Amino acid sequence: MGKYTPLGDFLRTQRTQEVSLSFDEIERITGTKLPPKAQHHRAWWSNNQSNNVMTKFWIEAGYETERVDMAGRKLVFRRTVHGRSLADSVPTTKKTTAAQAVGRHPLRGLLKDVTRVPPGVDLTEPACPEWADLLDEKYGPEVR
Repeated sequence: MGKYTPLGDFLRTQRTQEVSLSFDEIERITGTKLPPKAQHHRAWWSNNQSNNVMTKFWIEAGYETERVDMAGRKLVFRRTVHGRSLADSVPTTKKTTAAQAVGRHPLRGLLKDVTRVPPGVDLTEPACPEWADLLDEKYGPEVR
């Protein structure tokens, strides 16, 4: 049990779409002081789970933060998914592409049929004959 588990448990018991809490109320619910970053940095309250440990508890309880008021030291938790974890809310169907079926990277062949070479174009011919002359001057004539 993590120190922020009580917040997730509290939010799961709520029956409203929005739960307004002050930072002091969150500290009373969790039984621990909020870290200094939570007190001074609005980004700490973002809904990015890699941002801080506490985020996963409100996300898994089915809430997201919004209307974070740093000066007033309060915020609103808005219900997004009723009591499911974020992993449960993401579709689990996985489409298998032909490239994956044969064990190739899915980007291989991405540009297939995008480039067209008009008839009569020799791809081995230098695109810029002046470059060929410069290279011949610098490195000597090409042996053909």
